[in-house]
Amino acid sequence: VCPLIRTILKSLRQYKKPAILSLFFVIGEVVLEVLIPSITSSLVDTVQENSVANNAIDMSVILKYGVIIALCAVASLLCGTLAGNFSARASAGFAGNLRSDIFEKVQKFSFSNIDKFSTSSLVTRMTTDITSVQNAFMMAIRIAVRAPSMLIFAIVMAFITGGPLAMTFVVVVPIMAAGLLLIGKFALP
Repeated sequence: VCPLIRTILKSLRQYKKPAILSLFFVIGEVVLEVLIPSITSSLVDTVQENSVANNAIDMSVILKYGVIIALCAVASLLCGTLAGNFSARASAGFAGNLRSDIFEKVQKFSFSNIDKFSTSSLVTRMTTDITSVQNAFMMAIRIAVRAPSMLIFAIVMAFITGGPLAMTFVVVVPIMAAGLLLIGKFALP
């Protein structure tokens, strides 16, 4: 980890637990969201098998699968809500600690340093800039975990349910990643 990020994360202190819980609930939300299409697929397969065998649709099977899907959706919603709550708590606490740390550092400035930095510049650093860092931290907790875990669980489910068609992921994902890196390389300057 780069030294800047290591220095900034020292301000997380007592808010490590909400940050870690947020990561846990984001992964839980992703797992449940990936399971719902699989359960729906099982429902369709079961209904097709029963209707071919019995020439009738068994409503109890549909009701059972409907309840399972609804429970997964509610659990996914709960995980998403808790992830948002914990990430907001962690990022707000992190920002408060960061403001406190910066304030303590400014208090140790010599008069020549204080003359070098204008008061308005220091106020901006402690308000607007830290709010930007807070928002970036909250999004990183949620999105930086959600996107890779969604990719991993989606590929796993594709191999479980899709068979040979899932090999497309193995070919397409590295090509897309290389394309994104190439675009990023040229767009960065």
